[in-house]
Amino acid sequence: MSLPRKLLAEGLGTALLLAVVIGSGVMAERLSGGNVALALLANTLATVGGLYVLIEVFGPVSGGHFNPAVSAVMAWRGELPIVALMPYVAAQLFGAMLGAWLAHAMFDMSLLQFSAKLRGGTGQWIAEGVATFGLVLVILRAPGSRVAAMVAAYIGAAYWFTASTSFANPAAVFGRMFSDSFAGIAPASAPGFVLAELVGAAVAVGMHRLLSVPAPVSPAGGGDV
Repeated sequence: MSLPRKLLAEGLGTALLLAVVIGSGVMAERLSGGNVALALLANTLATVGGLYVLIEVFGPVSGGHFNPAVSAVMAWRGELPIVALMPYVAAQLFGAMLGAWLAHAMFDMSLLQFSAKLRGGTGQWIAEGVATFGLVLVILRAPGSRVAAMVAAYIGAAYWFTASTSFANPAAVFGRMFSDSFAGIAPASAPGFVLAELVGAAVAVGMHRLLSVPAPVSPAGGGDV
């Protein structure tokens, strides 16, 4: 696959992911009658389904990262050329912003807006570190044929067991800044989330190495005696 085609897949996939997350949040909030738990459940189910489909559709083209932290891990492991990392991140961030605007357009909302929803504090940052740690560990250790399902299932669970509702994605943080909706995050809260996510991803890489069986070392000289 050519790099432009991969970047198109990453940008489009991230845009659709943010449209799913933000759009389902808007719909859930409108239909839930003020029941926040019901709104979060609806938001979760839509995200799980959308994420699974998007990874299956775009994974064969670009890897289906939709996440700068995941792309950084793949570049560190040599599975993504280092020269492609920044273009991947740029495509993901741009796609995330477009996805927020698309969600607003579908619900007749103002396209250009910034979230006023503050999300911060030690608990929220720990939650984002845990969410991203788990996500990256699942990606690194899941059987290839099950990555999409396991990632979607993990994110669905993390919506509920983390205090932050599991963004686990710097691009998602970026896109949600542009939406003053149920799924939004205030720009002032974004740096803490992104830093926690990057730390969580790095810890996951280290844990994956600890859990992996070392490759056998061949005897000096090689060959059978």
